[in-house]
Amino acid sequence: MSHNTSLTLVEQLAAFSLTGEKTLTKSRNNIPCFTNEFWTSGQRKASRLHEVSYRACFKPQLPAFFIERLTRPGDAVYDPFMGRGTTPLQAALMGRRPVGSDINPLSAMLLRPRLTPPSLEEIAARLADIPSSAPLPEGPLLDDLLVFFHEAVLARLTALRVWFIDRERACALDSVDEWLRMVCLNRLTGHSPGFFSVYTMPPNQAVAADRQRRINARRGQTPPPRDVDALILRKSRSLLSTGSPPPHPPALLGAASADNAAFVPGGSVDLVVTSPPFLDVVDYRTDNWLRCWFAGIDLEAVPIAAHRTPEAWRAFVHASLRDIARTLRPGGFLAFEVGEVRGGRVLLEDHVTAAARGLPLAVEGVMVNEQNFTKTANCWGVANNRKGTNTNRIVLMRKTGRPNGLRRGMICPG
Repeated sequence: MSHNTSLTLVEQLAAFSLTGEKTLTKSRNNIPCFTNEFWTSGQRKASRLHEVSYRACFKPQLPAFFIERLTRPGDAVYDPFMGRGTTPLQAALMGRRPVGSDINPLSAMLLRPRLTPPSLEEIAARLADIPSSAPLPEGPLLDDLLVFFHEAVLARLTALRVWFIDRERACALDSVDEWLRMVCLNRLTGHSPGFFSVYTMPPNQAVAADRQRRINARRGQTPPPRDVDALILRKSRSLLSTGSPPPHPPALLGAASADNAAFVPGGSVDLVVTSPPFLDVVDYRTDNWLRCWFAGIDLEAVPIAAHRTPEAWRAFVHASLRDIARTLRPGGFLAFEVGEVRGGRVLLEDHVTAAARGLPLAVEGVMVNEQNFTKTANCWGVANNRKGTNTNRIVLMRKTGRPNGLRRGMICPG
């Protein structure tokens, strides 16, 4: 679609057509709601650098849609719930300043090395420098780990883990180490021979050891030997196959609660594209337990939000929106994605608009991006429009105040 920069974002959404289907525009509670397929649902339509799994992550086409229309090169794009870092990475790929935070320090570990990747030669040389094995953990943890990994694989993973932790404590961890750690975190467990583990759940969800014991028994399987270094190099080659991000302003990354990301200066952000935890739908703590073990993160010290009632979730969102509004410049936009929960019976976008009351954020509208399920959902046996997150539901907000040289809601030329 060509961008008519004389139109506001809301006007462009109303006229949008990607596949020939016109946008369905309705109004609820005096807020316009735009329904269409706003970006492609196809697989592998973005940089391969995005192919790092994380639970409940959105596609890079989502932040790209808003970055392209609402920012210029050099502008700051922020995600306070960055997960695997989709929004900041896409910002870097489009020449913007990546700004990101997540309460779990695992997120920055997954993102930072992909912003300035090392070469394959540097990766291979560093692997050769790291001792091939290390003493295994002891006690119940060893028993649990051996449910997933062959003993030789675990010995290599332990050596890598010790190397990264020791180097970080000595302030000697460099970009090559960070890349290797990121790839290891991504390859720990999964459902194909491309992962270090025996067959288990997809790589964004590490099951508990007792459940894996049941999976092993049902499938009659034991953890096989794997060539850890070869798998690291193979994944690195894949991630780097579409190239590194172009030159972009320095990243600003942190590990903070979304309601108090004080490291992000006030009024410094041009666009926020983010997605908070959806009630208690995803157990990020349990899903990441193996990754956090490998990274040396104490999960008990990471207060990950999980709210059981819409009312508690709305209070959490209000506190987050208050700090997000602080970071935005006047006229800056926020795209707040809430997906679909509890079979569509709870419309989280209504709770977001309620949570924004009293804050310097004007609700411009709600976008509903409808699309057919693709590879990931199909492998779970989930039919389109039956279960799971079938739509992206995005509340669009604008920071009130004089918009620094742009007319209200104006779309930036690419």
